[in-house]
Amino acid sequence: MTIATPAARFAELRVLSDDEVVSHSYVRDVPLSGGKTLALVTLDNGRDHTRPTTLGPEAMIEFANTLDALAERAARREIAAVAVTGKPFILAAGADLSRVGDIQNRDVGLQLGQLGHYALGKLDELGVPSFVFINGLALGGGLEIALNANYRTIDSSTAALALPEVFLGLVPGWGGAWLLPNLIGIENALKVIIENPLKNNRTLSAAEALELGIADVLFSPANFLEDSIRWADGVLSGTIKVKRPNQPGKIERAVKWDAAIGIARKSLESKIGTVAKSPYRALDLLKAAKNTDKQTGFAAEDAVLAELIAGDQFRASIYAFNLVQKRAKRPAGAPDKELARPVTKVGVIGAGLMASQFALLFVRRLKVPVVITDLDQARVDKGIEHIRGEIDALLAKGRINQDEANRLRALVSGTTNRADFADCDWVIEAVFEELTVKQDVFAEIERYIAPDAILATNTSSLSVEQIGAKLAHPERLVGFHFFNPVAVMPLIEVVKTPQTSDAALSTAMVTAAKLKKNAVITADTPGFVVNRILAKLLGEAMHAVDTGTPFETVDAAIAPLGLPMTAFELLELVGLKVGAHVLDTHHAAFPERFFESSNLHRLAEHGRIFERDAKGRIKGVDKKAAEFVKGGTTPMTEAQILGRLEDGLADEIKRMLDDGVVAAAEDIDLCMLLGAGWPFQMGGITPYLDRVGASERVFGDTFHHPPIKGVE
Repeated sequence: MTIATPAARFAELRVLSDDEVVSHSYVRDVPLSGGKTLALVTLDNGRDHTRPTTLGPEAMIEFANTLDALAERAARREIAAVAVTGKPFILAAGADLSRVGDIQNRDVGLQLGQLGHYALGKLDELGVPSFVFINGLALGGGLEIALNANYRTIDSSTAALALPEVFLGLVPGWGGAWLLPNLIGIENALKVIIENPLKNNRTLSAAEALELGIADVLFSPANFLEDSIRWADGVLSGTIKVKRPNQPGKIERAVKWDAAIGIARKSLESKIGTVAKSPYRALDLLKAAKNTDKQTGFAAEDAVLAELIAGDQFRASIYAFNLVQKRAKRPAGAPDKELARPVTKVGVIGAGLMASQFALLFVRRLKVPVVITDLDQARVDKGIEHIRGEIDALLAKGRINQDEANRLRALVSGTTNRADFADCDWVIEAVFEELTVKQDVFAEIERYIAPDAILATNTSSLSVEQIGAKLAHPERLVGFHFFNPVAVMPLIEVVKTPQTSDAALSTAMVTAAKLKKNAVITADTPGFVVNRILAKLLGEAMHAVDTGTPFETVDAAIAPLGLPMTAFELLELVGLKVGAHVLDTHHAAFPERFFESSNLHRLAEHGRIFERDAKGRIKGVDKKAAEFVKGGTTPMTEAQILGRLEDGLADEIKRMLDDGVVAAAEDIDLCMLLGAGWPFQMGGITPYLDRVGASERVFGDTFHHPPIKGVE
């Protein structure tokens, strides 16, 4: 299609589209009742469903030109309405972000927002009603196509619908931040635009989109397009009256709007601090949407989008997003998948809470028999009861149906007879974190299992090689370190010892993938990746307290890292005794770089650092906890603490890379993003250390070339 006037207006932006997979706008006329015609626009990039339709500059300009041509036809009364839909299973997966990181200045970032408003805004300027038939995945700009139209239908099988921009360090910038609250009300809009993205990018189902009022009607996939066209015909003829849960004229603005914004702001501050920019910029846009007209709202979106695109946090978010979407799916150092042994039965040594979580995960994902064992039948029975209770809970929540629940229950068994492990291909232990205990349980179970069965340890701090010291076949042993809660946290650190065979390592990586986890291969070193870095963080925090620095000062000093919780909240979460053990382990391994803290052991015995209310919210530092740590005479300033921490982290990570703990800095970041909740908008830890100058201060270079940072 010939590019019209937009070519010059968005020329700088179009430079980034030289390798764009263009999503074309195909038009066909559909006859309606009474001799009317519907112009149906189908967005299609010519690829199958594994390459979702995205909206790059060329696609948007073509879409705009298509709508201009349809507006001319509408003026001539050749068509009565326009509808937009997508290729099978997909409306659109949003803006094409593959080259957005190449934007070199704020002005070009501004063009990206303006182009979206220019193109999508035409859906409300056709002179005839516009419809969007949401036939599948609709994310970001894909959903904003629908929001810019007058009416929306949705396929009940739609995989996901969302505005995930805040998760990526952006805001909905093609109309979403103004249109959505004015369509479904401020409280619902806050959920979709801010709350859901910050909950690990939660999406909406088709039914939820209908309930919120984003879609006007839901149809089954069998005849979705036909039903949508018939429904549109009814709307045009007046036989169908569209009723929405929150009619624009009925949306309460006088009190509820400002109150909801205020509550959301306080919630953000308590949950994520104030470092991340995009949630607060989105909140500002939603607040302004209360009383502004559409043109003003769209202009505000343009300005905020340009600011964020040019900033550090968006570049870092794109880096983090690419790690999770690409590198995590092709783990560095993974052996050929063909070497992996089939896993047809799983054994779990232990029947406690962690072991029960393992058993449930393995049986749900692998659909193979799982047998658990422990010291006595009472413990085994308790473990089985817990697992079956969790299966019942999944059934009650509608996560599984009755048939699947029955199958899962039948696949789980318990025993005190180790001979029942004889036909297990994979055995994982979840026993007490004590070297001799783990050595002994593996040495015992090895007498019963096949020579090529794989043994996996979930140790978080012990040497995997030493755990296998009593094995006749140590090459079968691999570290398989989960993070708690097992069902939720997406990372597994797969630990390779000098003896681990390629077959064992391959089996571990393939098994992790089947469990729907992301696996990173690490060397057998204290703390592996996540715990070693957290030990540095927590160790520096406790050291500052030991010198006489108040807890509050330490927390304020570390706030610029943008972590989801403070260092001492994290200590309470993992358990003060566990935290003390982790610090002791690292001090023993690296005494010159990791501190030990007798105060932390006293706090562990006391059991808490903070005083909390009945709902678990922090009221302040516990008075006894403050007494326990008194005595330090050289308190630090916030600047001193942050500088020490940044330089210490840069030094430790450089040592880890030099020692080959993982293949590259990207793997460090991937582990921290997925295993420790390191903020996407920081891009992981190494881009942050580059940006603040710690890398240069410590080793005279940067982890990334060039550093991942914003533009002018």
